Amino acid sequence: MKRLMATALVAAMGLTMLGGCGVSKDDTTEIQASKTDKTDTDKNKEVKLRVWSSSSDMDLVNQMIDSFKAANSGTKFNIIVEEAEDADARDNLLENVHGAADVFPVADDQLNSMVAGGALYQVPNADEIVAASDEGAVEAATIDGNLYAYPMTADNGYFLYYNKNYLSDNDVATLDSILNVAGTNGKYFTMDWTSGWYLYSFFGNTGLEFGVNDDGVTNHCNWNAIITSIKGVDVAQAMLDISSKPGFKNCTDTDFLAGVQDGSVIAGVSGCWNATAIQEAWGDGYGAVKLPTYTCAGQQVQMASFKGYKYMAVNAYTEYPEWATKLAEWFTNEDNQKLRFEQKNAGPANKNAAADDAVAKVPSIAAVMDQAQYGKLQRVGNSFWDATTKFGENMAAGNPSNMDLQEMMDNLVAEITKSAAN
Repeated sequence: MKRLMATALVAAMGLTMLGGCGVSKDDTTEIQASKTDKTDTDKNKEVKLRVWSSSSDMDLVNQMIDSFKAANSGTKFNIIVEEAEDADARDNLLENVHGAADVFPVADDQLNSMVAGGALYQVPNADEIVAASDEGAVEAATIDGNLYAYPMTADNGYFLYYNKNYLSDNDVATLDSILNVAGTNGKYFTMDWTSGWYLYSFFGNTGLEFGVNDDGVTNHCNWNAIITSIKGVDVAQAMLDISSKPGFKNCTDTDFLAGVQDGSVIAGVSGCWNATAIQEAWGDGYGAVKLPTYTCAGQQVQMASFKGYKYMAVNAYTEYPEWATKLAEWFTNEDNQKLRFEQKNAGPANKNAAADDAVAKVPSIAAVMDQAQYGKLQRVGNSFWDATTKFGENMAAGNPSNMDLQEMMDNLVAEITKSAAN
């Protein structure tokens, strides 16, 4: 969900921490081979597994564990569920891989550093899981040709929420129309320009380039380009034009939801985690669609997004690899992805579950999946975040210092691409 610490920085930390134990990605294969049959040696032995779960998913996870035990009644299990937030999985695992949970949820942007540290158990039945799962989710969890986690959800992105009592289907196609309607009615369209996660949407489909380098730490970026069809200053000017509109408001995700609830906000960019609260506030007026186009360099440009997936992964050092992988697969099978959708409105990564008519009828899930075609996996070096926050705040304020836009873009790129040592 929302902004996470960049993969690259923590990857380096993870390698350092695990290095003292002599752990590497290559070691994982040997570990996996040596443990594969361990749980078959004594059928009467109690299988002890620890599972991490976010606080909001505890009841659901325990429900799935109960059904797992029932489906494997011939085996004695002692499965303990511990509260740990998904966003902290990488740090928690790499800090103490031997003392970490056997099975845990994790977002796609955390996988590379876990694999680099030799901390994840490869999916043993990868062909079966690949065939059943969303292609994007499989790609994001495949490293050096190996699948390292079980796809669970395909809804970790953002899109447009809008109030149908004010905005028509035609209105939400363009940001110009949304801003005009909002301004005319004394209402707001909101977006968090202090977050590089959202700010990427203005650059992603312009032809300008950005990404993390092969070192996994630094970024490459040409958002200050001057010989491209859309130049960096064109995007900056477009953002200034947007921020000058009376219908625009720069605010955090929390303030966006508060505005929805008090009636001041009729549209905004956010993700599935706010769907239930927004539907309660707007009732029959609740709507969700892909992001609109915006005016840049005299043309309509489709707003982009970072997209992402969530998984269940298995600790490479689990004492019970056969049962740990079976449990991870159970958490993410078709039936349980449908159950997660029913209880949490989570978009399934399983193809069959995602094809269910009930899923397509949920506006937030339909919107995030439609927006995914314009999305990019979040793979960034840590310098991206502070640089884009400063830039976004300045754009939202209308460039109060009247800095030359090319100078501003040059500064932005210099900050985004600076080395970790700086």
